[in-house]
Amino acid sequence: MEDESPLERIRAALALAVGDNAVFDGWRRAAVDSAATQVGIDRDQARLAFPKDQSGMVDAYIQAVDREMERRLPPDRLAAMKIRDRIRALVWTRLEIMSPAREAVRSALAILAMPQNAPLALRTGWRSADLMWRLAGDTATDYNHYTKRLTLGAVYASTLLAWLDDDSEGWADTGAFLDRRIDNVMQFEKWKAQWRGREHFSVSRFLGRLRYPPK
Repeated sequence: MEDESPLERIRAALALAVGDNAVFDGWRRAAVDSAATQVGIDRDQARLAFPKDQSGMVDAYIQAVDREMERRLPPDRLAAMKIRDRIRALVWTRLEIMSPAREAVRSALAILAMPQNAPLALRTGWRSADLMWRLAGDTATDYNHYTKRLTLGAVYASTLLAWLDDDSEGWADTGAFLDRRIDNVMQFEKWKAQWRGREHFSVSRFLGRLRYPPK
């Protein structure tokens, strides 16, 4: 990005490589040093640019996965797909990007699962789901904006867990799992569209009936 500072550009250049090296070095400074050597960046600059705490390192890595996903799936490529195929491609591409760091991703999830990192876990999950929907062409601004991101976030999180334990050829089991979850999302979206076409549910009328039930 043109408006990024030099340190932000260094962080972006390092992040995926840090994840790859965290497989062996853990989410520690050693992974940053190894990534700097791998990418060809001065170690002192790398240490200055990259977060020092584990949660910050994981956050930087997830942001890099978001950027790489967007790079690999430009608008013209996604436009040729049906909405269901766009969502599947976006989730699957994330798995492909993270595959060299698979075991580090497992430990990253453990870091995000710590109570003190709960806000960060929610923020990163929402951010990735929001980006996937926006790349898929979603422009909803009403309550659909939120329900779509919540449902996709749940699909992605559950698929990620399935993928981490998948030893099948070509991640066939994960692919089948993802297809079932996306089917559920599409069914939910269809149900919402049908519901919106009917008489709107009145909260005040419902509460009134609870208070004054018909005789």
